[in-house]
Amino acid sequence: MVSLHRAMVFSFWKPNAYCMTSMGLHVRDKWPHVIPKCSVSSTSYSSVSTRSPDLVEREYADLQLKPLYAASDIGHVRIRQHVNPLSSSFSVPVQPPDWKEIFKDCTLPLLVDIGCGSGRFLIWLAKNSPLHRNYLGLEIRQKLVTRSQFWVKELGIQNIYFMFANVNVSFEQLVSTYPGPLSFVSILCPDPHFKRRNHKRRVVQKPLVDSISKNLCLGGQVLIQSDVHEVALDMRNTFDAYTDVFEHVDRIDPSFSCDSEGWLKCNPMGIRTEREIHAELEGAIIYRRMYQKTKHLV
Repeated sequence: MVSLHRAMVFSFWKPNAYCMTSMGLHVRDKWPHVIPKCSVSSTSYSSVSTRSPDLVEREYADLQLKPLYAASDIGHVRIRQHVNPLSSSFSVPVQPPDWKEIFKDCTLPLLVDIGCGSGRFLIWLAKNSPLHRNYLGLEIRQKLVTRSQFWVKELGIQNIYFMFANVNVSFEQLVSTYPGPLSFVSILCPDPHFKRRNHKRRVVQKPLVDSISKNLCLGGQVLIQSDVHEVALDMRNTFDAYTDVFEHVDRIDPSFSCDSEGWLKCNPMGIRTEREIHAELEGAIIYRRMYQKTKHLV
């Protein structure tokens, strides 16, 4: 029996002529598209005994990661939930890798997941998406990167790579050296840093959005989401200010339905992040916006 996730057509990126050419496609080729389906609602799990780790295992069961937990001492890692990206230990830019060494074809479109956490979400996309592209996960907690790379190696997936990086220091240097087009950037449930004095630690800052808007290919997309309304609104206001570069996808494709406040009603990715699973189990709302680059910066 084909699972719901496998049956879903990945439609969150509809490339323009430049991006399609880079994929070996032509504008006249038909691109499969369906209206994005909503994530599984938290109301589906009414049992008080249901735990979010169990739901994570269920959602990502086809990755078959469980046997790898005991295969290494990095199977279960203890990490700090939040770190200070302004610390001097995170202030040195990382050097770009040799893209030809880490990807079989480094000219393919690139999806970058900023703050990729455990990496399950990105690994699932790399394994299940029918789109031919590469995946790069950037994470500021080294232990998670080490474990993600171990999983990828054991699973034998060749179009994905994880890096330890502070994106507000290293993003521009990394993506500007990638040989292929940057086609998609996701920023999903980043650290909220609630206290006002710590808002400067939040990942979505103007220099990062400047770099994304400059390096994203025409027709490329950015997905932001958070289960904290104030954080989602902060990210939204930052991206909404770039009207000369981005348009929200519902203005381009009406199949992307929004609520009365302009938040996407559905998860367009085909899989939920671990934070989404936990938040929805607790009854939280996930606030999402997705932007498409419609103009180049002048």
